[in-house]
Amino acid sequence: MPASEGANYAPAAMPKPVVEPGEFVFAAMHLDHGHIGGMTQGLIGAGGTLKWVYDPQPERLAAFAEQFPGVRVARSEEEVLEDPAVRLVAAAAVPGDRAALGIRVMEAGKDYFTDKTPLISLEQLAEAKAAVERTGRKYAVYYSERIHVESAVLATQLIQQGALGEVVQVQGMGPHRLGDPASRPDWFYERARYGGILTDIGSHNFEQMLTFTGSDDAEVLSSAIGNFAHPEHPELDDFGEAHIALSSGASGAVRVDWFTPDGLRTWGDGRTFVVGTEGYLELRKYIDVTTDNGPDQVILVNGEGEQRIEAHGKVGYPFFGELVLDVLNGTEKAMTQAHAFKAVELALIAQRDARVLRAAGQ
Repeated sequence: MPASEGANYAPAAMPKPVVEPGEFVFAAMHLDHGHIGGMTQGLIGAGGTLKWVYDPQPERLAAFAEQFPGVRVARSEEEVLEDPAVRLVAAAAVPGDRAALGIRVMEAGKDYFTDKTPLISLEQLAEAKAAVERTGRKYAVYYSERIHVESAVLATQLIQQGALGEVVQVQGMGPHRLGDPASRPDWFYERARYGGILTDIGSHNFEQMLTFTGSDDAEVLSSAIGNFAHPEHPELDDFGEAHIALSSGASGAVRVDWFTPDGLRTWGDGRTFVVGTEGYLELRKYIDVTTDNGPDQVILVNGEGEQRIEAHGKVGYPFFGELVLDVLNGTEKAMTQAHAFKAVELALIAQRDARVLRAAGQ
């Protein structure tokens, strides 16, 4: 059957703002990672009102204020946390600092929305869990490679519609471009601050495995890391992989690296493969190599035929509206707290137990 035929699996309706201006006020702070821009834009798109921004570096504040005109620049973290109008704080601090910041935010009576990885050690995870229990606040996580990528949003919908039957395996590939090593901040190369490749960019994939299989737990069967090409930065993992067994009975695998070549038109050829009992799909998230098809290509094959669905500009990002309503209503529709923590727990265990394939300079 040609790719244009087959079952009419299609995106759900595009999400719309869920609140009126001023009904959901939030702030941004600690702008160490560029993901803060996407986090902020997603909340604004859901109807949120950005009131404050804080960062200790004036140049980052200026760039953020230029991107989001009208935001008030706070003189301190406390000025944000003491404002009773602020319901949620979005932040993209240095990974090693994210847990402590989140605890301060929650103890100030506000919900926390952090960039991935949300923390970098099992000790920090225990502290964050205790703070959530103590304060009753949310520790939400920006696992952007699923919640802010339209092909992945559509894949979630298709799987929930039963397009694949029961999911048997999820394979995620997350290559990234390092670029000019000198352009990266010092913390990027310090294990105690970024956590390792499986903890950091690998956490995206563990979250997707849990979501696409409908699992609430998993066991790490094997994992490995290496530094193959960056001896000048001995604490950098430029490669990582892991294999897990999920509570649903499915299997999951991830490969992440910093080896995107300069010839690729984007920062990484991220792909996900999902095999089910009745079909399979492939996500070509950021580029469909050698074509002009653009990003967010979903290839679906099942008993009803073959389909190529372009999700870009057609699916949107429902997570942000769901998160806003979760904060206002005390619900967990966007992502449960247990799910957000389980994804990073698996990443931390995989990192901790990883076999070193090659040490720097070996």
